[in-house]
Amino acid sequence: MPDFGSWAAVWWKPVLFIVVAGHLTNVCVTLFLHRAQTHRSVKLHYLAALPMRLWLWLSTAIVTKEWVACHRKHHAFADREGDPHSPLMEGLRNIVLKGAFYYRKAVRQPGVLEKYGKGTPNDWLERHILARRNTLGILVMLGVDVYLFGFFVGPLVWGAQMIWIPFWAAGIINGVGHAFGYRNFSVKDESRNISPIAIWLGGEELHNNHHNDPHSAKFKAKWYEFDIGWMYLKLLSFIGLAKIEYARP
Repeated sequence: MPDFGSWAAVWWKPVLFIVVAGHLTNVCVTLFLHRAQTHRSVKLHYLAALPMRLWLWLSTAIVTKEWVACHRKHHAFADREGDPHSPLMEGLRNIVLKGAFYYRKAVRQPGVLEKYGKGTPNDWLERHILARRNTLGILVMLGVDVYLFGFFVGPLVWGAQMIWIPFWAAGIINGVGHAFGYRNFSVKDESRNISPIAIWLGGEELHNNHHNDPHSAKFKAKWYEFDIGWMYLKLLSFIGLAKIEYARP
């Protein structure tokens, strides 16, 4: 076990930790929350889903039912009245900088969780820990970061983790992904593929492809595109920890 604050001895360790932890968070969001829970395109084995649920509890305080409800409502009203986070309706700057605010506003609307959040986990862990005490997880993460990086660098690392999903998911994917990029498909909304090489955000960069076929576990649509989330799913499927329900041809 590392000594208290020892990971802050050299500058690159906190940076590497933030990048690796951030990518892990992105992967858990796209595989568990998005592809498995929201669109049911893949079934994750409990041994694969449990670590993802715990990591999201530690790194984001996201409640599964709330995230799923917000995203399903987004697909139901993409880029028109009723969309929880459309840059066309709210402005790109607002979505990029205040994406988390629009998320909270959407899930607090009467009936949203009941209508759009059906089928999400309701086991003992979810009811008593992950949803009921969702803020406890990020406090535990703060304690871990302070132990690893010390009293000064630790809170900075934790702060970077806390703004990771609000910026990259709520801001970049929901904002930039509906404003800039290229389109493979002429869908009714303004979704765009941010990059054909989708690694940093776990594959979510291929946003237009996803909006064209939301139920597909694979976001890649062209030969030159790469969806790292799909690669992870294929690996999990190979070792028996995931079952692909549907993927685009």
